Amino acid sequence: MSMTATPVPRAAGRPGRPPGALRLGLSRGWLEIREFGREWEQLLFTFSLPALLLVLLSAAFGGGAGGQAVAAYYTASLTATGLMSVSFQNLGVAIATERGDGTLRRLRGLPVPRASYFLGKVLLVLVLAAGQVALLLGIGSLVYGVQPPPAGKWFDLAWIMLLGTAACTLLGIAASSAARSARSAQGAVVLPFLVLQFASGVFIPVQQLPDWLLGAGSLFPLKWMAQGMRSVFLPEEAAALEAAGSWQLGTVALVLAAWCVVGSVLCMTTFRWKTAKDG
Repeated sequence: MSMTATPVPRAAGRPGRPPGALRLGLSRGWLEIREFGREWEQLLFTFSLPALLLVLLSAAFGGGAGGQAVAAYYTASLTATGLMSVSFQNLGVAIATERGDGTLRRLRGLPVPRASYFLGKVLLVLVLAAGQVALLLGIGSLVYGVQPPPAGKWFDLAWIMLLGTAACTLLGIAASSAARSARSAQGAVVLPFLVLQFASGVFIPVQQLPDWLLGAGSLFPLKWMAQGMRSVFLPEEAAALEAAGSWQLGTVALVLAAWCVVGSVLCMTTFRWKTAKDG
């Protein structure tokens, strides 16, 4: 008796499309956030350092009647530092490490859009930036009585935060390629960041800085991020203590936007998926 094979019915409908860069980037961003949260030492260091500096600097220079004003100054300036820390410093070191251990090389070989990797990093930075701002605002308000920004200043806080974080994120991605190895990434990223904090009026008020040092700091985004944040937290009369005697918010926006353009060009021209040893 002959046997006839029963035809297998085809699945109805069109085959599903592979997920796009946006969906993969969102998934990778969630993965990045969870992995960062599991590294409790890194999480503690990222959020505790700006908060600890706020406490120490306010205690050292905030004695007397002007204590609340000093705390407001450092809350604003260290908020800018915290944003640069979670973007420029965090990405510069993390991406260099992933390049060194072969993670980037393996990701490049997968059939997924490369943009999803960077989107995941951006989502991680945004979450860390929001947490950093919330923490410093909370400490400044609850411990030192720093007044929250008035209603008209929240928009300024939002665009300074987003534009500054975007510029520092792009520079962090670019800086990761400047390090020859994962070990050298700390020095290549952390040392310039530390110098910029002194040259940008974060630790020392701008009116006390030498002109040449403040001029050097003015070439980079941190000085303008800190100045913009001070415009949010400090009263209008405090603008007279800035180098130009005003907040210069238009200049703040232009400089940060320019650094976004510069950072984008640097990323596109210098980013490497492999180490120099891999060819």
